[in-house]
Amino acid sequence: MKEISCKLLVIGAGPGGYTCAIRAGQLGFDTVIVEAKKAGGTCLNVGCIPSKALIHAAEEFDALAHMVNGGSPLGISAQSPTLDLAKTIAWKDGIVGRLNSGVAGLLKKAGVKVIVGWATFRDGKTVEVATELGPQVVRAEQVVIATGSEAVTLPFLPFGERVISSTGALALTEVPEKLVVVGGGYIGLELGTAFAKMGSKVTVAEAQSRILPQYDAELTRPVSKRLRELGIEVLTGAKAKGLKRDGLSVETEAGNETTLAADKILVTVGRRPLTAGWGLEDIDLTMDGPFIRIDEQCRTSMRGVFAIGDVTGEPMLAHRAMAQGEMVAEIIAGKKRIWDKISIPAVCFTDPEIVTVGLSPDEARATGIEITTGQFPFQANGRAMTLGNESGFIRVVARADNHVLLGLQGVGAGVAELSAAFSLALEMGARLEDVAATIHAHPTQSEAFLEAALGALGHAIHI
Repeated sequence: MKEISCKLLVIGAGPGGYTCAIRAGQLGFDTVIVEAKKAGGTCLNVGCIPSKALIHAAEEFDALAHMVNGGSPLGISAQSPTLDLAKTIAWKDGIVGRLNSGVAGLLKKAGVKVIVGWATFRDGKTVEVATELGPQVVRAEQVVIATGSEAVTLPFLPFGERVISSTGALALTEVPEKLVVVGGGYIGLELGTAFAKMGSKVTVAEAQSRILPQYDAELTRPVSKRLRELGIEVLTGAKAKGLKRDGLSVETEAGNETTLAADKILVTVGRRPLTAGWGLEDIDLTMDGPFIRIDEQCRTSMRGVFAIGDVTGEPMLAHRAMAQGEMVAEIIAGKKRIWDKISIPAVCFTDPEIVTVGLSPDEARATGIEITTGQFPFQANGRAMTLGNESGFIRVVARADNHVLLGLQGVGAGVAELSAAFSLALEMGARLEDVAATIHAHPTQSEAFLEAALGALGHAIHI
């Protein structure tokens, strides 16, 4: 059995793991990273990246479909478009492949040794990796656990030919005629919307009283309106019960059981930390519910063992994991760093998109702080008009006494691209006056940010 030793061992090459390993390599210490599948993790391979590619393809197809017979208000006419989903998936796979190669190249450039296989802890500083060439033992001075998360499964809806996960949905080569989505969270609605635009008859079954329950109702209202326009039927208070020969059995709020016709059933009921199968129980780390407990430096309860990303709790977002990974590498190198982020943006790539940073109005009020808010609709934004999509708004939340920003939210076409400006404002401790005094280019959707701040100050110009 082969044995190697290193300064740092990273378990998992998702966004957090590979970022940590690359930064560690740049800082000059020998680093080994173990990955069971492909570098990039869920996000790159079967999550964020491929889903956004599919969403874009669906938007392009839908736009063409609305130009048939002069249906576009822009005066553009087109013949009936056709969709070759297999070709679309091949294009998506090409993007994923390029990014996989890019990550592998960055790891190599940083001098990181990559081992492909499944790692299992022997003790807090030693793992055994099952590789294609046999077992290999890795001993390390410091260990970073970055094992990520996996899709939650429902025992009465086992994945198979008809029941698919988001991974399965991203591999389909034919558009299902009837698609039922179990779960009205961001993953289900993103993919459900995409397939509706590609021609599927989509039904969403959500057990809670409304879709996207993690966002406030005002933000989700434009999304609900768009779902109706796309012909997507949304059933709230609907609990999935099991498979039927012609579809999915659900129990409604009234307690009745009905069957939703489906060729494919997409189950998107959340994600859970991947803590099983690699010997976590043998090193006896302190847990925080299903997650590994960490401190402000991502240290676990065992000396020399760190944990980052989805395995450490919410929010389960790739950019959180990447920031943690970079920080941990610098801590191991002796730099003084702590996790003191004011904001971690969350984006929902529905139609329209939703972005949130910091506190919502209700969350801010719950802290006992007196607040002021400002909101500006895209209906009054020139750039939104020229793009032909005026749905949504930008909202600011600030302290009433000193006007320091507490939170920023937006819903609208392309608002994901405003997330960096929102986060920067919060991290820099900006006040409403700072945003109002910043010249925003015209015509852009970012002007709605300026106008929302002016509105909170009591003197919006364009509304």
